[in-house]
Amino acid sequence: MKSEEFDVVIVANGQFPTHSIPLDILRKARYVVACDGAITSLQKAGIAADVVIGDGDSVPEAFRHLLVQVDEQEDNDLTKATRYCLANSTLFSIHSSLKIAYLGCTGLREDHTIGNISLLMRYYRELGIEGVMFTDYGIFIPAQGNRTFPSKLGQQVSIFNFGCTSILSEGLRWNSYAYDQWWQGTLNEALGDSISFHADGYYMVFQTYDVK
Repeated sequence: MKSEEFDVVIVANGQFPTHSIPLDILRKARYVVACDGAITSLQKAGIAADVVIGDGDSVPEAFRHLLVQVDEQEDNDLTKATRYCLANSTLFSIHSSLKIAYLGCTGLREDHTIGNISLLMRYYRELGIEGVMFTDYGIFIPAQGNRTFPSKLGQQVSIFNFGCTSILSEGLRWNSYAYDQWWQGTLNEALGDSISFHADGYYMVFQTYDVK
């Protein structure tokens, strides 16, 4: 995936990316939104943010002028940033639906990692966001129904079920099904340059950057 595919990049205050793919997405981003304390990591990396979203408790004074303060505690800063982008999509969106790259959402605390990954599906299902979450190892993509994804031989793939009663696959070493538990869909492998799913609901696909 390339930076021009996304309208905006949101950087959460988790583990700052070190892999070349998310870093390239970030450095070439059209518009960068920092979640509160992530502005410090961006500064250290020499990358400018267009706006900072959050309650402001972790924003240095030098960046207070970029802060859009949202004090409510029902949602975390990642959701606040996503809602800001949705409300201001005319600033940067050139697509029929908003395309967001999410970085810095994993690492550090495991509970935050699991919560942020699940939020990606919430944004897709409830807000119509076409989001992709980039980690230092691969990408998470929420999906619904029939979808085909580019892949490469030996790429590691995991599928997480979010309510499907049927998930059929093509191009994987082991055929997928409507998994009852998240672990059941992990550790699969692509057999070629594409993988396809035929499903009756929502699911999430993880693909590694590197092949096995």
